[in-house]
Amino acid sequence: MDSESTVTTCYRHPRVECYVRCTRCDRHICPDCMREAAVGHHCPECVKEGAKSVRRARTIVGGRISATPVVTYVLVALNLLVYAAEVVRPEIVDRFEMLGARLVGPDGLHYVYESGLPAGFHAEGLVTGEWERLLTGAFLHLQPTEGTFGLLHIVMNMAALWQLGRVVEPMLGRARYLVLYLLASLGGSVLVLLLDDPGQATVGASGGIFGLGAAYYVLARRVGADMGQVNRFMALLLVWLLLSAGLTSWQAHVGGLLTGGAAALALAHAPRGRWQLPVQAAVLLVLLMVAVGAAVARVSELAGGGVPL
Repeated sequence: MDSESTVTTCYRHPRVECYVRCTRCDRHICPDCMREAAVGHHCPECVKEGAKSVRRARTIVGGRISATPVVTYVLVALNLLVYAAEVVRPEIVDRFEMLGARLVGPDGLHYVYESGLPAGFHAEGLVTGEWERLLTGAFLHLQPTEGTFGLLHIVMNMAALWQLGRVVEPMLGRARYLVLYLLASLGGSVLVLLLDDPGQATVGASGGIFGLGAAYYVLARRVGADMGQVNRFMALLLVWLLLSAGLTSWQAHVGGLLTGGAAALALAHAPRGRWQLPVQAAVLLVLLMVAVGAAVARVSELAGGGVPL
């Protein structure tokens, strides 16, 4: 028999002689293609096929487990970048801060909003269709020139976001975490619109942060964590709410806390299995519709019955 007929080569590298077979597909594989297995070696294709059948670990709410809180890092970086931009160009704050309705006179000063615009005046805020303010205001902060609380505003908010995010994001998964944060920010803006002076502008990430605080409490109870530390943290959060009431918008804090808590309850207590994601999505969508509906109703009232689009 010709000795060349007995030479075997790797199925992926035909020029490489080899004598080891994949224990799954029985094809010859060279050292570069060998992947250690419980018994023998597998080829790269069999390893890839096997990975598809392995069920990935999930968080208690159904999100993908991730050790690195990427979304938290991105949110902190985005807030800091926006803060740097507003220091360079302060007019950014006037354009994107959370604002219901006010008038700007020919002198550039702000006046109480009236549905019938006086000559030379123009309106600004949600009442003119600037709906993006409901979220953009949550990424702006007080500037250093706005009193002693200016720089401290973003420092405190980012420290809280950093601490809470690194705990809550791995428990929720990235997508659910981001949705909850944005919903809580929206809820904070909506409560400001409903309860505060519509001509009073607000900025800050506090709504989203208080929403994360509520989520931390709900999730900790859901997983049976030691509530002593959690309760102490919530007490500090409430103290923060009381002490900052005269400096920042307590409405944004409470709105974020309630919205974040409701979203966390929906995520944590949805039935496990195939209906978990549909139930979570449905409840979160209802929360979004309630917040948007309340904002539209309030703006319609301010506009005298007509809603600007």
